Amino acid sequence: MNAHAHRPVAALLVCAVALAGCGKSAPSSSSASGGPIAQVSSAGAGGLSTKNTTRLGGSDPATDAAAVARAVYPGLTSGTRPRAVVLVDEHDWPAALIASVLASAPLGAPLLYSEGSTLPAVSSQALAAMRPTGDGQAGGAQVIRIGAASTLPVAPAGYRTATLTASDPPALAVAVARLAGRTHGVAPHQVIVLSEDAPPALAMPAAGLSAESGAPILLVGSVSVPAATRSELAGLHRPSIYLVGPSALHGQVLAALARLGSVKPIGGDSGAEAGTGGNGAGGDPIESAIAVARFVDGSFGWGIHEPGHGLVFVNPTRPLDAPAAASLSANGDFGPLLLLGASGPSARDSLAGAVVSPALTAYLSDIKPAYSPQVPPVRSVYNHGWLIGDEQAISAVTQAEIDTLLEITPSATATEEPSLPLAE
Repeated sequence: MNAHAHRPVAALLVCAVALAGCGKSAPSSSSASGGPIAQVSSAGAGGLSTKNTTRLGGSDPATDAAAVARAVYPGLTSGTRPRAVVLVDEHDWPAALIASVLASAPLGAPLLYSEGSTLPAVSSQALAAMRPTGDGQAGGAQVIRIGAASTLPVAPAGYRTATLTASDPPALAVAVARLAGRTHGVAPHQVIVLSEDAPPALAMPAAGLSAESGAPILLVGSVSVPAATRSELAGLHRPSIYLVGPSALHGQVLAALARLGSVKPIGGDSGAEAGTGGNGAGGDPIESAIAVARFVDGSFGWGIHEPGHGLVFVNPTRPLDAPAAASLSANGDFGPLLLLGASGPSARDSLAGAVVSPALTAYLSDIKPAYSPQVPPVRSVYNHGWLIGDEQAISAVTQAEIDTLLEITPSATATEEPSLPLAE
């Protein structure tokens, strides 16, 4: 364990083995080959799919999270079982967001939601199906509960459970960051910083970025840096500090962060002009998400400027879908999170929970796959879209539009793939 892990933790990490039975949510055998395997059911497992898109989820956050978790970890083989599953109350947005880093490798923990003191059937069924094996860095825990004391999810019976809790979101973010550091075996040198006062839609893309990069999310106020965050950044010895939604931060916060590390805004304005109102607002969430998808700094960031990628689409009015979808940013085709727009007044838009904005249309057009007449499409690259939620979140019409924007098309200007020499 690295030196960073020995520093005092601002949260309580408790590991315990629940010995009581747990009814319909009881896990099957912990061995890869022994014991019954929970049947894969249609509940929360998906929806309408098209040739370039796959829909996961349903009408609520718990169903969406369960659908993503079971798509990534069906639990049917030893290689499709997670080490641990993160459990967060759906009323605790900060806890869900900062937990996204635990979806990163090597822990790769998917997220499930509780509803207050109740574990919904869809979450219980997903947990039983995935059969987490346990994580050594969390005391062998199969389930990691994260949240404020007032919103801690109930510990599901029959599973080894660890608990992370703290007095406020910034301190909880530090505790999660330290757990992530232990699973990586080294303290992070890259962190993502957000304003806890910012609109949730502005922070949503950070979930996927944290899951992909393994950089933990730390929280600041719009006009100040909390003591827990300041202490953590000081202990990391001038890390790279990536700001998602920098326009939500007052200039004095940026100056304070600059004394603790190398500050690198992603999209929006920076410097003294950024967020000078100090009210935590500012910035367009759709354009901020695109900026996150485009951003690259050395080995950090998505840097997606070309076709050949997975993409995750969510409705910005459903912020809990961002942490729920974080596992799709750290597995499979590793997709950044993109936001759709609010419905408009037209007859067509009234059918859609969210629509493809002009800014998103332009970005998807920029990275649209194409092939030249000389090279068949089978030798080209493709884009694939994951849509989170039911048709109240993203309509079938909007899904069809996204499918078209992702479709590979012939183009005379497409780069021709160089021919390879034949083996002698």
